[in-house]
Order: sequence, then C-alpha cells, then structure tokens
Amino acid sequence: MTDRICVTFSSSDAAVQSREVSVDRTTTILQAAQQAGIEIHATCGSRGRCRSCRVKILSGDTPPPTVQDQVQLGHDEVCEGFRLSCQTRMLGDTVVRAMPPKHEQGHQILVGAHVSNSVTHLDSGVAKHVIEADTPVEEHHQTSDIEEILSVVPGTKNQTVPIHLLRNVPALLRQDSGRLTVAVFNGKIVHVEAGDTSEHIYGMAFDIGTTSVVATLLDLQSGEELATAGGVNSQSMYGGDLMSRIAYAQFDAKKLATLRAKIINQVNSYIRQCCIEAKVSANNIYKIVVVGNTCMHHIFLGIDVTYLGLAPYAPVVRDTVTISATELPLKAAANAHVCMLPIIAGFVGADTVGCILSTKINESEQVKALVDIGTNGEVILGSNKRLIACSAPAGPALEGAQIRDGMRGALGAIEKIELEKDMECSIIGNVPAIGICGSGLIDAAAKLVESKVIDSNGNLRKHKLDELSENIRSRLINSEDGKREFVLVHAEASGNSKNIGLTQADIRQLQLAKSAIYSGIRMLQSVMSIAEDKIHQLMLCGGFGNYINIESAKTIRLIPNLPHDHIVYIGNAALLGAQMALLSETERHKADQIVKDIEHVALAARPDFQDIFVDSLAFMGQPFQSPDRITSRKRARKQRIGKKYNAIIEQS
Repeated sequence: MTDRICVTFSSSDAAVQSREVSVDRTTTILQAAQQAGIEIHATCGSRGRCRSCRVKILSGDTPPPTVQDQVQLGHDEVCEGFRLSCQTRMLGDTVVRAMPPKHEQGHQILVGAHVSNSVTHLDSGVAKHVIEADTPVEEHHQTSDIEEILSVVPGTKNQTVPIHLLRNVPALLRQDSGRLTVAVFNGKIVHVEAGDTSEHIYGMAFDIGTTSVVATLLDLQSGEELATAGGVNSQSMYGGDLMSRIAYAQFDAKKLATLRAKIINQVNSYIRQCCIEAKVSANNIYKIVVVGNTCMHHIFLGIDVTYLGLAPYAPVVRDTVTISATELPLKAAANAHVCMLPIIAGFVGADTVGCILSTKINESEQVKALVDIGTNGEVILGSNKRLIACSAPAGPALEGAQIRDGMRGALGAIEKIELEKDMECSIIGNVPAIGICGSGLIDAAAKLVESKVIDSNGNLRKHKLDELSENIRSRLINSEDGKREFVLVHAEASGNSKNIGLTQADIRQLQLAKSAIYSGIRMLQSVMSIAEDKIHQLMLCGGFGNYINIESAKTIRLIPNLPHDHIVYIGNAALLGAQMALLSETERHKADQIVKDIEHVALAARPDFQDIFVDSLAFMGQPFQSPDRITSRKRARKQRIGKKYNAIIEQS
C-alpha cells in the first residue's frame, strides 16, 4: 500500500477544470484542498462543529462517517456520500466535489459615518512642498542631486532618503527645470514628483475585522470621503473566529504567511479599487491607518500569533506601530506610511481604541457602555473618571456560522421576523430565502420566546401544543434526523427547496454567543459596582450591531433591559476612529493616552465569571441569581456547563 494518494477536486461548473493533488494518506480532504488551491470554508476552524466544509465523494472508496459527520450532516446526507472535509481522510485515490452550503452575494458591509463631523482640525502630518532645485553644475562642488533638493525643503537637510526614491531623482530633477513637489510625513520625505502636485494628498483608513474588512479613501486636505470598499475577510475560509485562525497558524510559519498573504492582497485590492472609483493616483496616498483586533493586527504585520492563543494571551506588541508600506509590503500604495493604532491588552485591540476615539466615552462625565457586537466582541464601561474594557468572544454564530441554515447578511438572508397568528419573514433583497443571518436569528428567537414556543432556558416547546395557534403549531416539527425544529420558511417558498428553520442546536449556539456579550457587560458592571439604571447610555457599534432589533436583543438578553431611548446605534465606530487618526495626528496620539488610562478585565480570571456566564444563557423571563443564592445542585450543574464551554470562556 502506497503512502501517497491522489485527490481530484471536481467542479460542478463545466468551464472550471478539475484539480489533482498528491498527498500523504493521513491528510484530510480539507488540507488537500488547501494544497490544491481550492477554497473550502472551514468556519469552525476544522473542529467538525459546522457543515460549511462539506464535500461529496464522487468516486473511490468512501471513508466511514465520523461522529461529527453524523451530527452535522445527518443520516441521509451521510448515506449519499457527503462528508466533512476537515474530518475525513481518504482510503485511496478519490474524486470529490466541494459543496458550499449556499451562494452568498451582496453582503451588507457597514461603513463609518462622515468623519468630517468628528475632526475639528486637520493635521494629518502629511505636507507637500513645491520647490525649485538646481542641478549640480560645477564639478569641483561637493554636492549631489539629492543634496540640492534637501537644501530647499524645510527641515530635511540631513535626512536619509529611501533608496526607491533616490532611483527616480535624476530624471525628476531634470524633467521640469528642477520644479518638484516633495511630500513629507511628520517631516520625513515619502515621495518626490515632477511639477506641482500639491493638490493631491490622500490617505486611507482600514478596519480589518474577523468577519469583514472595510476601507475608505479620504482627501487629507479637506477631510472629504472619496471612495469606499468592503467585503468578507478573505481569511474566513480558515476559520470563522479568532481562535480558529490562531490554531491554524500556531507553530507554523508557512500557514501564518498564508493568512497574511490573504489580508495583504485584500488590502492592496481595496486600495486599487478606491483609487479607480475616485480617479486618483495611488502614488498620492501617503498615510494609511489600520485598526483591528489583536489577532488581525498581528497577522497583518506578519507577527507570530502562537502565544497569543495560549494563556495569558499576551500580544507581542501593544504600542503604536508605524512602518513604510514597502516593508509590509503594500505595493498598491508604495509611498504611504502605515500607522497601526495601539492595543489595549489580550484580544482587546486597536479596533476598540478606534471606538473609544470616535465615541469619546473616555471624556464623558456620565457612565456609558460601548458594546461592539461581533465575532470578537468588546465591551467598554465607564466615564472620564474610570474606564474598563473586556473581550467578549461571541464566536461566529451571530454571523450565521455553526447555525444549520445560517449565513451572513447577504441576498436571500432572513433578517427580520414578525410573528402573530403566523410568521412573516423579511428577506434581504426581497428574494426567496436561502438562509438566516444574525439579525434574523436574534429576531426569530425573541419572537418565539414571546410566543412561548421557546422557554427561558432555550428549549423548544414539546408539551401543551394546543395552546399555540394552528399555524404556529404546524411549524414545530421533528426534522429528518428526529430532532426538534421550528420552520421559518417552508421548502416550497424557499430559494433552495428546503425548509429553513431554527433547530434546538441553533438555539444553543445563539445562547452561547449572546451569553458571551451579556456576561461581559454584567461582569464590568460588577467590577465597577454600576447598576443598570446608572448606565446613562448604551452604544451599539460594529457591522452587526447596527442591524439588530433592540427590543429583540433585550428579550434574549443579548444586551441589558435599558429604556429604548438609552440605547443608540453608532455604526462602524472603529473605522470612524481610524479615519479620525488618519486626518489628525492629534487624535492619533490620543490613542496612546487611552491605552495608558484604560483598565483591562480578564473575564476568565474572575472567580464569579463562570456563574454569570451560565446565568446569562437564559432568555428574558428567568431572573438573574446572585452566586450566593445558587443551591449546591444548581452550582454543580453550572460547573458542568462551564467545563463544557470552557474553550469559549478561555477565549475571553
């Protein structure tokens, strides 16, 4: 028996050629696909906890199903030859076909607000000097082309000029009788051009999130937003959450390079896209500000994330990092300097700093809370007297991952639910539904809780069904694998001829996700001894938080039950903070002080966090019990649940 086998990846598209790869017999189908350059998404990080990486065995011996195959795919699909590629190793030469769960288009990507309303003084640090320099004319004069230029540019006389600029100097100096435009960033020369180009000074701000990446192109002289770009983070195929991507790259420099190449290419692409849209030259982009959580920050810079994924989850660097684009390399904007905002601690990264900058919560006289609801959520609580923060990792469930019919906010996603005598679903794009996104998931759960289809512990109703209306009762069914589910859209009305529903397992995933956020808020309240009625304002930010129904979020206890007018959406606050730092060095330097003043709370290190986390699993209707009132029996149950979800608790 040979140790090598051949895996052929067949496509359902006749125009796409099949790809073959020879791999070791111990290689999984997913690993083989990655070697072949085939993109198969493994949202759960190859842990067999979702169905996004499923494939169908077309020929060759079909490997026996694993437990994860049976759980995620069900009996019927397993019998038809479907397997989870992250769990399956081939028995011999095999032909497989990747079966993406659904075709997602038109993703809703949230861009920031108009930054010109947030920055009163433009001091980007970028300036252009129009000069007239002489060429050396006397052989006995000990001078050079660059010395002649530096002699007429203020504050640059003894400066070292980058080699890539020196290469262009001879021709530029003699092109227009010595008339040049010299661009400087904080006094350092970054570009030299022939003629007068002083009107063209641009910069870009990036928010690199776990799920999505958003970019904006700004005029640094006026603050005007010229173009935007955004999309799903191209690293998502290697895992939907931070720990999945860290696990993928741990102790493996090649895999780290793979993740880094994905995001560098995406950023380069967005730079080109924005420049084409705005009809400007990328050569005139001189400053780029990037925010992102600690993991995204490190991968973007090519910093090893191995120990970021191990206790005590310490970053390699927390300080502001400023480097030239050529060092990264960002070839699309070679003349720019890239400024990374500082990191607070652990997974509370530069994106949180951007949120604080834009909301000015650190300057508030009243106590406010800021919640970034996303795959890697963050919670900030306090005022100008004291400010604390924590990481609340909700995981990818709120983005549709690890939910049977889940998907991102794209065309065909259920985004809103109305439930009276029967159910009505609002679909993104007004097309037949093919899945449900996070806002729809929250809305559906809340409406089912209010209708007593789901109890406060998250259980789908099994008894006294006659108390429900006939239409609602008919939607409570046992699925093909015998498990309970609630049908949101029947197969005949869906876009994929299958029931789109909410299963008991989906509800459990939602409970875990929302409990991470809710318990983070409660923990910070406990640390600061702040009651809910003392929180003057709760600000929801992030691409996901902007789309949720506030009342539904309160019903499932994703956020505290504050008065409606105390809860506000603030959009993509992280990107807005990056834009402010782009337009103003004063604002950028404020970030350093924010990091010095804020306190980081490590949730897993708090002895009462596990109790709070488990209590937060409940939906509205079950009051919070303080730890001293929990019976020994309940405490034992909580400890069992706490151990079961220990990985989630550790990530915080």
